[in-house]
Amino acid sequence: MRNRTLSRPCVTPPLRHPFSSRFTGRALPTRAIRAHLDRGGVIAYATESCYGLGCDPMNARAVARILHLKGRPKSKGLILIGSAPEQFAPYLAEPPGAWPEYWPGPVTLLLPSGRRCPTWLTGRHRKLAVRVTAHPYAASLCQALGMALVSTSANRAGQVMLRSAAACRKAFGTRVKVLPGRIGKRRRPSTIVDPGSGSVLRA
Repeated sequence: MRNRTLSRPCVTPPLRHPFSSRFTGRALPTRAIRAHLDRGGVIAYATESCYGLGCDPMNARAVARILHLKGRPKSKGLILIGSAPEQFAPYLAEPPGAWPEYWPGPVTLLLPSGRRCPTWLTGRHRKLAVRVTAHPYAASLCQALGMALVSTSANRAGQVMLRSAAACRKAFGTRVKVLPGRIGKRRRPSTIVDPGSGSVLRA
């Protein structure tokens, strides 16, 4: 697959210096991570409940790599995480609300996707799954990069979620750039809610 990348306006100004958090104890090279993503690379990073696989949501080749690594059907769609609702604006039909009853936190919302949202993110669905994360490391990463990231559990489909950088390096080797970090205390994946219907698709 060609490295097809759709244009994505920067809705959150990226930081101009390496970012750090109490979950890593050291700074990470923001520019190097961004360059890796721009090349269609995949990263593994700590989230609320496990390590996640991520990439630039607008890069078709990067998304295809994640789906291949997981053995996940394209039709299922993917979740995006961000540090602020504004980071989802390029993908949604309407400007995203703050949803203070859910965000920031481990709740993923299904919101109507916009015309510019690529089908490799929504799969067979008309709505896109998005979450403003409360995990300090994941939020800092999105803020530093100035963009939302694909976020799907770092594991083969149907297998146990990986919960450490060491486990990710063992599973994926050099195919994924594994970032140091520590996951949160949550043991289950995020809750998925459709605010339009009030349905809870995953508790």
